[in-house]
Amino acid sequence: MSALDGRTAIVTGASRGIGRGIAERLARDGALVAVHYGSNEAAGRETVKIIEEAGGRAFAFRAELEAPDAVDTFYAALDAGLAEQGAGPGFDILVNNAAASGSGRIHQLTTEVFDRLFAINVKAPLFLIQRGLDRLADGGRIVNISSAATRHAFPNSVTYAMTKGAVDTMTLALAQELGPRGITVNTVAPGYVATDMNARRRATPEASAALAAHSVFNRIGTPADVADVVGFLVSDDARWVTGQYVDATGGSWL
Repeated sequence: MSALDGRTAIVTGASRGIGRGIAERLARDGALVAVHYGSNEAAGRETVKIIEEAGGRAFAFRAELEAPDAVDTFYAALDAGLAEQGAGPGFDILVNNAAASGSGRIHQLTTEVFDRLFAINVKAPLFLIQRGLDRLADGGRIVNISSAATRHAFPNSVTYAMTKGAVDTMTLALAQELGPRGITVNTVAPGYVATDMNARRRATPEASAALAAHSVFNRIGTPADVADVVGFLVSDDARWVTGQYVDATGGSWL
C-alpha cells in the first residue's frame, strides 16, 4: 500500500507551480486529489491529466477565493467532484496553497490590492478550514503554505508578507485547537521557487543566479522540493509534528 491510499486530499491553487507539485506528490502517494483552481480551467485540467497519466486519481474544481461567496462555491464544487468520483463529502488532508502576490512597496500600496491579498491569502484559508472541520477526519492533516518573507525583510511586497505572517499565526492557534482530534496543522515556508509567481525576477541569467545564491545549494528551488516536505507532513510519519513553521528554502539567508 502507498502512504495515502484511501485518503482524500484537497490542494488549493493546484493548477500550476507549487500547488501542482503538491497535488502530483500526494496522488503519487495514493490519495484522491481534489485539484482546486481559481480561473485557469485549462491548467487545472492539465494537472489532473498529469496525475492520471502517472496512474493517480484526481479531479479539478473551480472557486474564486476572493469572491464574497467563495467558501460556499468551494464546497459546492468540491462535493460535486467527489460525488463524480464515488467519494463521500469527507476528506483527510487540506493544503492551503492558493495565494496572490504583487502588492509592491509601501508607497505603492492600494486598498484594492490589500483587500484582495487578504481575501485570498488569509480569509479564504481560515474559513475553508472552519467550514471543513466537520468533514475533516480525526487524525487529519492541514498544511498551510507560507513564505520565507515572514522571517526576513521583504519590502518589495509588504502586504504579501503580512498575509503570510497571518497564516503563520493561524497555524499555531489551530494546531492547539485541533490537537485533541489528532489533527496536525503545520506551515511550510518556501523561498525562491521556479514558478510563474517570480518569473520576472528570473528574467535573465544574472537575475536567476542572484536568486540561486541565497541558498546554500546555489540553486533556485523546484515545486517538487516543497511538495516532498508537504508529503512528509501529511503522512503518518509526521503524527508527532504540529504547530511548526517548516523552512523549505534550501538553507537560504543562513
